Amino acid sequence: MKPKAWQNKLGVIATGLVSVPFVMSAFMKIKGGPEMAEGWKHFGWPEGSQMMVGVLEILSVLIYMIPNTTFIGAILLTGYLGGAIATHLRMQEAVPLQVIFGIVIWGALYLRDERLRQLLPFRK
Repeated sequence: MKPKAWQNKLGVIATGLVSVPFVMSAFMKIKGGPEMAEGWKHFGWPEGSQMMVGVLEILSVLIYMIPNTTFIGAILLTGYLGGAIATHLRMQEAVPLQVIFGIVIWGALYLRDERLRQLLPFRK
């Protein structure tokens, strides 16, 4: 059974909205610069590793945005967010934004895909 039209549209919109910040973040990491290097140093990450993290981030988003691979992309982005949460917690910084992004990633997928709604039904 396919999702209702409004569910699918809302899921597609949420997918796009949650993907934009990841894409922007990835390009900032790939581009680099003194601000990125300073932030990277603040978190204790090795110098120069932001390029690889940016590439992995953009690949995860692209996989998430392709309908046939969206489940794998959601898993990859969830893992990415887990690393971000761990990094921020280690620095004793707040993490609600990362948690919200994770909820929106899976919420968008929940709206778009009947298989996920069957797996995790809110009501019968």
